[in-house]
Amino acid sequence: MVFHSGFVSIIGKTNVGKSTLMNKFIGEKISVTSNKPQTTRNKILSVLTDDKSQIIFLDTPGIHKPKSKLSKFMLKTVDDSLKEIDAVLFLVEPQEKISFTNDNILKKLSQISSPKILVINKIDTLASKEKILKTIDNYKQFDFNEIIPISALTGENIDTLLACIKKYLPIGPKYFPDDTLTDMPERQIVAEIIREKILIFMQDEIPHGCAVEVNTMRKRKDKDLVDIEAVVYCEKDSHKKMIIGKNAEMLKKIGTFARRDIENLLGSKLNLQLWVKVKKNWRNNDFYLKQFGYNS
Repeated sequence: MVFHSGFVSIIGKTNVGKSTLMNKFIGEKISVTSNKPQTTRNKILSVLTDDKSQIIFLDTPGIHKPKSKLSKFMLKTVDDSLKEIDAVLFLVEPQEKISFTNDNILKKLSQISSPKILVINKIDTLASKEKILKTIDNYKQFDFNEIIPISALTGENIDTLLACIKKYLPIGPKYFPDDTLTDMPERQIVAEIIREKILIFMQDEIPHGCAVEVNTMRKRKDKDLVDIEAVVYCEKDSHKKMIIGKNAEMLKKIGTFARRDIENLLGSKLNLQLWVKVKKNWRNNDFYLKQFGYNS
């Protein structure tokens, strides 16, 4: 039997649903999602394997105007994800015109020869198909091999999109074992889940100044329980107080909701301990960026 495999990059502006789509493909929470922009910071690789093919998805940070060394690193991961790929998914929302950000992405895409699929996401939010047709009309002048409307949230047309992707996969090897879902270490996924809860529950000015580092992750020998100790780093003393909250209520809330997802991930009960520390201006500090995994 002929086997097909390939690398597929998912790009788009911030908060367009890239991570939600990748999680829907895989059926697991691999990439962090929230309704805030710039949720994904690193290039996250996930793997979807069946009897005839293997797709390696690269979820990338949303394209935005860089304001720190961290932001510049994030945008570099987008550029790197467009090198030596077999196809690219460009996610957009139904809209009346092409935004400035999406116009810049189109310029990037014009420089690559790989098959390009325009994915119009969030069609579940529309009362009629008129905006979908208008969006298709806006983009049809560009060099897209396919244009497919979907809802990453509800799963509408996801099977159609997958079938379309597989058409462009070359004959190739199985790069990863059948049971591989991601190349991310469990510790990194755990840290991302904790950071996701901060994104969800905290005010806008705080989450993007936060990083999470898992210091200890150990399964007990005598019972089905995993002990995890993690530190949330923020940039200001005032932010530390807000993350902890009155009587530590906010930190407890973050820990409670993170624990649920981590237990589902690990398949074990969890003892999660969280601390909050301040590292001022870490997003512009090369040492801390490397410490937190944001290095080339």
